[in-house]
Amino acid sequence: MAIAAHPDDIEFTMAGTLLLLKEAGASIHMWNLANGSCGTAFHEREEIIRLRAAEASASAQIAGATIHAAIVDDLAVFYEPALLSRVSAVVREVKPDILLVPSPQDYMEDHINTCRLAVTAAFARGMRNYITDPPYAPWEGDMVLYHAMPHGLRDGLRHLIRCELYVDIGLVIETKRHMLAQHRSQKDWLDVSQGMGSYIQEMDNMARQVGRMSGKFVYAEGWRRHSHLGFGKQEADPLRQALAEQCWIDPQYEETLEH
Repeated sequence: MAIAAHPDDIEFTMAGTLLLLKEAGASIHMWNLANGSCGTAFHEREEIIRLRAAEASASAQIAGATIHAAIVDDLAVFYEPALLSRVSAVVREVKPDILLVPSPQDYMEDHINTCRLAVTAAFARGMRNYITDPPYAPWEGDMVLYHAMPHGLRDGLRHLIRCELYVDIGLVIETKRHMLAQHRSQKDWLDVSQGMGSYIQEMDNMARQVGRMSGKFVYAEGWRRHSHLGFGKQEADPLRQALAEQCWIDPQYEETLEH
């Protein structure tokens, strides 16, 4: 399951890996917590929400993924009890073995708060006295969380974020582009708000940059594995196991974990 903040976030940083997991036999889920209500310079609120939901659904259909409906407006993704209980309900309902979540360091608070909500929801999955909205029974199965790279590959203070695990997405890059292209409403908005003349080219550039960071792949997505504490076995790495030769672990990153 991939959880992100806004429609098109999954396509930018997670979709290649998700597609490869689908090819490896996984059932895949996509969920954008926010409805994209602020992602426009032209449309009224209800219209852009409708458009972005349709675009997200079209992208999920291409991927063969189950799509989950947004639950909050843009810039209203806060780490607070009511929203956490709703996120926790979906995590308990889906019971993912692999949870793909945003980077804990990013340039935007919606992304960071989505990360925090997803991590805590996963942590609380088996707590019998934690009540979700709507109520779902606790689930104590093992889960491994992987953090995607932030947009621009840097944190809010401009520090470069290094990957632990690189996934070769060269075989699915065309499908990833096709998924992102469904978000037609974003072409003009991203140009106006962030100077992206071509958001598909921007995605390509980011995938190529991660590929160069790996030193092995042309197009790649990068991941960092969350601590196993509270989630499962220390040695569990199902993403690497599922994708095998399409993955590479940076040994230098592994060494930094001990210093």
